[in-house]
Amino acid sequence: MRKGAVKKVLFYVVLGVVVVLGIAAGLVHTYQDKIIGLFVTEANKYINTKVEVEKISLSLFDKFPDVAVTLDKVNVLEGLPESKESLARAEKLYFTFSLLDVVTGKYNVKQLFLENGQVYVKVLPDGKVNYEIISTDSTTAESEGFSFDLERISLEQVSVLYIDQQLKHTYEVDAHQFTASLGVSSKIIEVEADGKATVQTIHVGTGEYFKGKAVDVSTALAINRETQTIQFQPSLVQVEGAAYEVGGVIGYTGPTYLDLSLSGKNTNVQSLLSLLPQHITEQYKQYRSEGDIYFNGIIKGNASENENPQMVFNFGCRDATFYHPDVKQRVEKINLTGSFTNGSGHNASTSTLELKGLTGVLQERPFSGNLKYSNFNNPRISFDVRGMLDVGYVLGLTKLEEVPGGMGLADVHIAFSGNLNEFEARPGNNTINTSGDITLHNVSLTLKELPLPLTNLNGNFMFKKNDVAVSNFKGKAGESDFLINGMFRNVLSWLLLDKQRLLVEADFDSNYINFDQLLKEELNTPEESREASSTASTYKFAVSPYVAFDLSATVKRIKFRRFLGKDVKGQVKLRKQVVSSPNVSFSAVGGNFAVKGNLDARVRDHIKVSTTAKLSDMSVDSLFYVFENFNQDFIQDRHLRGRLTANIVSDIYFDSQLNPKTDLLQAEIEATVRNGQLISFEPMNKMSTFVKRSELANMHFAELHNSFWIQQRTIYIPEMDIRSNLTAAPVVSVSGTHTFDQDMDYKIKLPLFYKRRPDKDSRYGVVAEDPDAGNSNLFLTLRGKENSFKIAYDNARVRQKIKTDLREEGRELRDLLQGKKPKQKKEKNVELQEGEYFDFD
Repeated sequence: MRKGAVKKVLFYVVLGVVVVLGIAAGLVHTYQDKIIGLFVTEANKYINTKVEVEKISLSLFDKFPDVAVTLDKVNVLEGLPESKESLARAEKLYFTFSLLDVVTGKYNVKQLFLENGQVYVKVLPDGKVNYEIISTDSTTAESEGFSFDLERISLEQVSVLYIDQQLKHTYEVDAHQFTASLGVSSKIIEVEADGKATVQTIHVGTGEYFKGKAVDVSTALAINRETQTIQFQPSLVQVEGAAYEVGGVIGYTGPTYLDLSLSGKNTNVQSLLSLLPQHITEQYKQYRSEGDIYFNGIIKGNASENENPQMVFNFGCRDATFYHPDVKQRVEKINLTGSFTNGSGHNASTSTLELKGLTGVLQERPFSGNLKYSNFNNPRISFDVRGMLDVGYVLGLTKLEEVPGGMGLADVHIAFSGNLNEFEARPGNNTINTSGDITLHNVSLTLKELPLPLTNLNGNFMFKKNDVAVSNFKGKAGESDFLINGMFRNVLSWLLLDKQRLLVEADFDSNYINFDQLLKEELNTPEESREASSTASTYKFAVSPYVAFDLSATVKRIKFRRFLGKDVKGQVKLRKQVVSSPNVSFSAVGGNFAVKGNLDARVRDHIKVSTTAKLSDMSVDSLFYVFENFNQDFIQDRHLRGRLTANIVSDIYFDSQLNPKTDLLQAEIEATVRNGQLISFEPMNKMSTFVKRSELANMHFAELHNSFWIQQRTIYIPEMDIRSNLTAAPVVSVSGTHTFDQDMDYKIKLPLFYKRRPDKDSRYGVVAEDPDAGNSNLFLTLRGKENSFKIAYDNARVRQKIKTDLREEGRELRDLLQGKKPKQKKEKNVELQEGEYFDFD
């Protein structure tokens, strides 16, 4: 019984609702055209700009239980004469009133809904605005059947772009969900607004603020239309978890007048950074903080094209922690007091940012400092820092791209002050002042531009203005070590500015330098900058145009490929990519070496080395071994013995990978070899027809002296006499050319052996012997490649010798006829048939 009664009640309730909705729907449908007509008529009274609407309809269900006048695809033109640009666009615009209004016939619009729209607000350079579209004619009569009495405005997914061309301000905000309640009287409009938005950007002058910040707003304000002021009750603006309380007055009778106070609640480093220009905070945006961070300030005065309000802000922290979320390093127990003011002129030129009494703990080591940054248009900065800093910890916290890693300690006591623009314009004119020092303790660094690790760095750097005095700066670059004492001049300009030159005036000492490592491209050039064709054995040599030095150098040992040098001493200077030295000496290859000259690296792939060198008592076989047999196989270190003394004047050219440009090489060499040996040298072995093979296999000579020159990839060898231990040929003369392509063209003169071959005509009788036959010479040529050469009879030289002998014999005959005593004949030459080769097998 009771169950049936419940069903009956529910049935009648549902039936009643359906009937009411049916009646309401019928009324709405019946009066739809009338209501829309009244709405359009009333709206036209208040709006004095063109409004384009694709469709107007009346809906009972879009904003139920209210009735909504729905406008689809709305375009409101801005309120500027003859302008066709939009002030606002919306997919949907709803004006709602009560369902009872349909019954009474008096329609009072209470709410406005704007969805999926865009609003474009502009202030032109002459002060005109594009949003004055509401009629201010007080004589306009209100329609008897339709009125606007807005109590609530709701925005959903609406983007707002505000551009003030006078003040050069731009605000771009996306309102995701925003609701405002209105209380309207004859003089005052009271607004309470709440909502969520994203500030895409705020541009003020050249600064960008609040980029991409999520904002929650809860505000209450009163607009006094009579006094033209906006009174803010304490309103809350939340920026990514930090809250700011804003209160005060904005006046708009003439120039905008601001009298606002701002204080932070639950603030952190991110919220403080969000108040600064984007270009300043970009590199710090990933950092986070914990602890008590406070912030408050005031903005007071006129804001117009020619005036800025006064701005004073105070901030600081107590026992805070600062860290990067991606690394373990943290700066702890931070305390500081900070302030910002735009000064007496209320502009960037009189603005000052100051941090006082900064203290903190880094890796259980305390530090302290102060900072002052003034005149934002022409910045002057001063700061001081004191503390024992863990280098690896600091690098991990700051995440410097140029220095990705390190370790060790740096004891820092340094102060800096100066005008940055003046420093940039005149870096060498003492425009900055630095003092204090930094001492390194077992520091190691990994540099982006230098793959070779720097380790065991120790030393003291004392700062004075733009220069640094370096004391006992020592360490290692790979296997190479160094110790430097001297002056680094123009250091800060070189570090902080582009195209500034560093000058090093110092004593340089080293126990060992490994040029194999220092010159390897994979160790001195970052991977992305290496040549595409480079390999593990490729060298890379470059001299910076922005580094100069005067060094007094002493190096105990140096190594490059097979070359090992000891006791290197000399003066070395670098200016404008030209390295020069008046005197460098060292011991190598069993002897001594002295050189003067220069290395010109101004053209990247055309490095010129011009030297005058003296070699004293060097081992010839070791010299050939060290220089890898000079890239030829004809005569090698295993073939040679002896001690070399030489004077060499040369111009040698290389590309940046130290490949020699042999076509440009020029050299003049005056050389003397003493106590020499030629061992198992194949061309000599092929002369065994004339000389004993055992003697040829180990040819000794006491001294060889000659002058050579090199040009166009060819070695030119003037005729020289080699006085050897060969019994049959004690003096061998050699001259000719040898190209870098191993094309040989040698001329050889050697005396014929004393023992004669059997005379084929002896059967006819004894032939008288020439008493001078033992002094006869044989002229030969050696031509071909180093692995394919021939020794042949030198017809040209024999013919020349015959001509010379005939002239000499004619002269002797004349002398004889004149009664003069003839000179003793010295040589007699034997001629073979032209083109005939000796069979040496």
